Amino acid sequence: MNLGDPELAEKYASLPCDGIGLMREEFIWTTYIHEHPLYLIKTGHPEKVVNQLAEGIRQVCQAMAPRPVTLRFSDFKSSEYRDLKGGDEFEPYEPSALLGWRGASRYYDPKYIEAFKLECQAVRKVREEFGLKNLNVMIPFCRNIDEARKVTGIMAEQGLARGKDFKVWLMAEIPSNIILADQFNEFVDGYSIGSNDLTMLILGCDRDNDTVSHIYDERNLAVRRAVRHLIEVAHKAGKTVSICGQAPSVYPEFCEFLIKSGIDSMSVNPDTVKFTKKLAAHIEQRILLDSLTGRGRQEAEDLDW
Repeated sequence: MNLGDPELAEKYASLPCDGIGLMREEFIWTTYIHEHPLYLIKTGHPEKVVNQLAEGIRQVCQAMAPRPVTLRFSDFKSSEYRDLKGGDEFEPYEPSALLGWRGASRYYDPKYIEAFKLECQAVRKVREEFGLKNLNVMIPFCRNIDEARKVTGIMAEQGLARGKDFKVWLMAEIPSNIILADQFNEFVDGYSIGSNDLTMLILGCDRDNDTVSHIYDERNLAVRRAVRHLIEVAHKAGKTVSICGQAPSVYPEFCEFLIKSGIDSMSVNPDTVKFTKKLAAHIEQRILLDSLTGRGRQEAEDLDW
């Protein structure tokens, strides 16, 4: 299940989900903290970042325990960070913030690294001080292998090295994540496909632009081939693949494609958890019946529906 507001964790904990596949850290910033992390560091209150983040994350991990929770590190764009108190002083004005200073590129940047370290400290506090070891993390918008190396290195220095009970996922939302998956494998335990940005970047189509929005479609063959390639390359290295976009719950045929391609899990919004789980079970039953009767083999291998 995808989740934003930690206050809703208790409410949704009874849903038949296997954990939180995407917890959006941004909601904690906008709902509880309200101030830019670099502004809080400058004014002498870095502990507010650690404590508030940790408290929000704790609510979710505690409500879902022992089921796993995957926290996506901050993925604000510069225009969104600027809306936080003190943000004007630290944020650039970018002509295309969507493709600018966001995700992994911030974490190792000398201008932002101290703020990222606070995020790491909050995660460590939840896992060690609160004892909630069901918390794992995800790195968003990581453009190349060097960024993956730098970010995971900083995390390890902050006490967040990958291990048996701590997993690091990569948000697979850029074509380079797919094309270089065999190399990204070295730094992560698995992937979660961000189908919104991935579709937009593969098709070169701004989904928020009404002029070309009709072209935007996660079901496009180019997107499906990218998804299947990632699953195959990841599985060869023993990595897992999930998806946290809404396509599986919006398009039943896309859900079927994912299952036939061997995806390990799907994470959807709370209001579609029951529907998607029933849909997945129905598809899996049909695949099993087809395998027993010898039917559907070609369909399972075909990229087209």
